[in-house]
Amino acid sequence: MKTDNQHPMENYFDFLSPDDIRIKGTRVGIETVLDDYLGGASPEEIAARYRTLTLEQVYATITYYLHKQEEIDKYLERWRAYTEAAWQEQQSNPPEFVRELRERIQRKREMVVAERGPDRWKRLPSNPLVRE
Repeated sequence: MKTDNQHPMENYFDFLSPDDIRIKGTRVGIETVLDDYLGGASPEEIAARYRTLTLEQVYATITYYLHKQEEIDKYLERWRAYTEAAWQEQQSNPPEFVRELRERIQRKREMVVAERGPDRWKRLPSNPLVRE
């Protein structure tokens, strides 16, 4: 239900908390759409990337952002800080299976280097479990 101080675009969203705004009917947070949009993706690309979203929902998210840019920029700053802190925590205290995967990757790297030399490993894709 719309209140007098509620912007009509807010009908497109579920405000679960001040730091958790989801696109109504989905589990997608506005930060997902806005991060892609601010990174240069077009609304059509974003809608194609997230099939649970309609193009209308993507445009509504962008329009809401443009209407309340200062407020949403602060929301995005808090979201980025939270995700960075969570990533740092995970790197510092990874679950056992992540430690085991890292050890397996390191053993494989050492095997490849021993068999083919250090240049061979450089041509392999970087380790997806380690941020570079």
